[in-house]
Amino acid sequence: MVTAAQPLSALPRPRVAAVRHLGPNWYATVMGTAVVATAGAALPLRVPGLRPLCTAVWALSLLVLVALFAARALHWLHHRDQARAHLLDPATVPFYGCLAMALVAVGGGALAVGRDLIGIEAAVALDAVLFCAGTAVGLAAAVAVPYLMAVRLRVEAGQATPVWLLPLVAPMVSAASGPRLVPHLPDGQPRQTLLLACFALFGLSLLATLVMLPLVFGRLVTSGPLPLALTPTLFLVLGPLGQSTTAVGTFAEVAPGVVPAPDSRGFAALAVLYGVPVMGFALLWLCLAGAHVVRARRHGMRFTMTWWAFTFPVGTCVTGAESLARHTGLAACAVLATGLYVVLVAAWAVAAGHTVRGLVSGELLAAPRPAPVAPRRATVRTTSGAVR
Repeated sequence: MVTAAQPLSALPRPRVAAVRHLGPNWYATVMGTAVVATAGAALPLRVPGLRPLCTAVWALSLLVLVALFAARALHWLHHRDQARAHLLDPATVPFYGCLAMALVAVGGGALAVGRDLIGIEAAVALDAVLFCAGTAVGLAAAVAVPYLMAVRLRVEAGQATPVWLLPLVAPMVSAASGPRLVPHLPDGQPRQTLLLACFALFGLSLLATLVMLPLVFGRLVTSGPLPLALTPTLFLVLGPLGQSTTAVGTFAEVAPGVVPAPDSRGFAALAVLYGVPVMGFALLWLCLAGAHVVRARRHGMRFTMTWWAFTFPVGTCVTGAESLARHTGLAACAVLATGLYVVLVAAWAVAAGHTVRGLVSGELLAAPRPAPVAPRRATVRTTSGAVR
């Protein structure tokens, strides 16, 4: 058995044995890295040297994606029993949404900053391939994961966590990224079809999220705080909020000349009328999730891969605030985007540093260990005599 302290070099057939417990949640490292690049490239504040750094970060996300593809192929080839177990684990199967989002995030980054490195034609081709593949995987996950949870896994409302949102958010990432490909299509029907298809993906993901989010919030309020290791996943709720704000802003930027003028003006109005209140709720949730994380940290929360939840969801809020800054012209939105980006970079540096350290020691690829549990809430008797 692999122990947490056993280095990878000491394992028999280390390349094969090391990937036995490599789950789909590892694609979050790709998402979190790619969003640092795309969010940084669109900052309202121009920082000298930032764009070349963003290009380098995007290249890193592409390399990590390729490495994870290879590792996951080994996982399915040599550890099919564990791979099947992941599909039947309600705590793991939602992470297949991360695969879709990783593909689309790297593809979008190619068009945003990767073109400086590989050229515009190669960037468009790479984005098109990854967008199509990621969207297909995302739609499959959005259907298959809820189906498995309802038919095979039989989960209960009390088990709800923000992780359940992952397969439902994946189409929203495609909705926000796809419109950037519209100008590279022929005029007329092709451009309009892609734009409206992305708008349909926006609606699909938004409505599915609105159905699922009350379960997550209700479980949090009625059943107490999440286990310590899962507390960072509260940040996942920011994903659909920030990404949907980004999406409507992108629709508004691409729509002129693609759809009739009344529809184009409607997209421009939606960018503000939808984006402002949703970003307001995102900031509220950011404070709530941050308070839970501070509490969990005080109770002994250690680093796990769930810390990557501090990256991509916050990154979507950065791109959402950037979109609002462009459409409203408000300096407050620009300041918000810049401040959130500083938080994003700090979170990415911490998560990446701990991940590299865990890979070198072998701890992150070892068999899972029981996680510490925070103290339960104290029983409170109300004035009416009811116990809660």
